[in-house]
Amino acid sequence: MATTAAATPCAEQIATIERRLESPGAASVTGSTPTSQGSPKALAAPPAGRPSDPATVPDAGRIAEARGLIATAREQDRAGNERACEDTMTRAKERIGALP
Repeated sequence: MATTAAATPCAEQIATIERRLESPGAASVTGSTPTSQGSPKALAAPPAGRPSDPATVPDAGRIAEARGLIATAREQDRAGNERACEDTMTRAKERIGALP
């Protein structure tokens, strides 16, 4: 991955979302073991209740789809296609939903 000084805006989005996907909250959805503390802005515990929009309820299958989209976005970023990368990341974030 590029250094912070040379990172594109899309590469920064990718890094941020990857940290979210490695958080304890994401691990609780996917059944995996978190590999890091995740985002420093992550909540210590999931909020009570469920999201008001059913489309934002996280699930393991949608998170797996998002990981595939992130890989695509990384390739688009490496190819210098910033607009496609940003569009792909938007779709990835929609797939992830509201992680705890």
